[in-house]
Amino acid sequence: MEHFSAPSRRIAPAALAGRLAVITATTVRHTAGGLLDALRAGPGGRPDAVSGRAVRLLNDLGPTFVKGGQLLSTRTDLLPPRVCGALGRLHDRVAPMTAAETSRALAEAYPPGRDWPFTAFERTATAAGSIACVHRARLADGRTVAVKLRRPGIRRHMYADVALLRAGARVMQRLPPLRRVPARRMVEEVGGAVLGQLDLEQEAGALAKLRANLSALPGFRLPAPVPEASGPGALVMEFMEPLHRFEASRMDREARRQVVRQVLQGVYRMLFIDGLVHCDMHPGNLYLDPDGAVVLLDAGFVIQLGPDVRRLFAQFFMNMSLGRGAECADVVLRSAEHIPEGCDLAGFRAGIEELVAATTGRTAGQFRLAPFAARLFDLQRRSGVAAAPAFVFPLLSLLVLEGMINDFDVDVDFQGEAIPTLLTALNR
Repeated sequence: MEHFSAPSRRIAPAALAGRLAVITATTVRHTAGGLLDALRAGPGGRPDAVSGRAVRLLNDLGPTFVKGGQLLSTRTDLLPPRVCGALGRLHDRVAPMTAAETSRALAEAYPPGRDWPFTAFERTATAAGSIACVHRARLADGRTVAVKLRRPGIRRHMYADVALLRAGARVMQRLPPLRRVPARRMVEEVGGAVLGQLDLEQEAGALAKLRANLSALPGFRLPAPVPEASGPGALVMEFMEPLHRFEASRMDREARRQVVRQVLQGVYRMLFIDGLVHCDMHPGNLYLDPDGAVVLLDAGFVIQLGPDVRRLFAQFFMNMSLGRGAECADVVLRSAEHIPEGCDLAGFRAGIEELVAATTGRTAGQFRLAPFAARLFDLQRRSGVAAAPAFVFPLLSLLVLEGMINDFDVDVDFQGEAIPTLLTALNR
């Protein structure tokens, strides 16, 4: 699986204008509805109603916006818990496809002339996501499988959304305070990866590779893909049951500590050894089996890091964990896409050293990656040092994960837990 970059598919101006009109009208409608909800609720307000309105807005705007809401739902350190709870419904409780949409998706995946591989197929979805719905089925050999069906017709909306975001990023970069921010490149990288989730054949390959990479970790399980039963827009995989939701409230303190360490070891292996990184490890994709193993059900948002990016990120993380600010600054400068003439390198290095000194040795409850990344990006912006856009994916993976970790065990040494894996990676 190669690193996915934003497709160059051209979108007709009329289609972009139409999509922009839909986005604007939908936002205005829900904003007006939210104001009416607030007026009806009176001075005391009804926060849950407002949060629910935001969820309905994102659902109506479509998969690209739902993905943003899913990422935000893990950030209880940035948003009120009630808002995160409402956004959490976007993980696997999106409205399922209608019967007609399901029939259309099946017809695209298994057209006339293609053998129907199922002896039973449940039309009611067991889970509904923004891009696809999952149905239980049975193969001729008796195996129970999960069939992930891509929603029909969403491709053109998502391509248009990314094109509009790219246009917006171009406008942003013309504003004086943001001229040094690589907004367009960031949109191309992240937007391309989001569009990559439309390719279920690519996901099947990523799922098989993740299974192989993580097989050495006893606390991790992933379903096996069944390629012979899959089709265009349909990914068939092993149906895993029984599973329990990934919720801290269901476990005692020791169980939470153990689960966090299992997840961290899996993620650190992805980041620093294999380079095949899952950027969407939210509670809608994570479950527990009866033996306490972590089960990862989805491999849609998976990125293959190049060996140079993987090694540089490992070097930065190791030096950050050990409090070596000067070495962290060296890594950032070596990985930069562009360093302008006349750049205040001494000032930039001093800023990195100060940032690292303020965070080294902090536990999960004391360390926040989002403010750390924001300060790092601000140092780069003010100095004109252009970071390689590919570094956004390791950071995104950890940002999504950090919210869950803080819910489970605020005392875990987020940085220290990585050192054994980092030593293995850097000594190869």
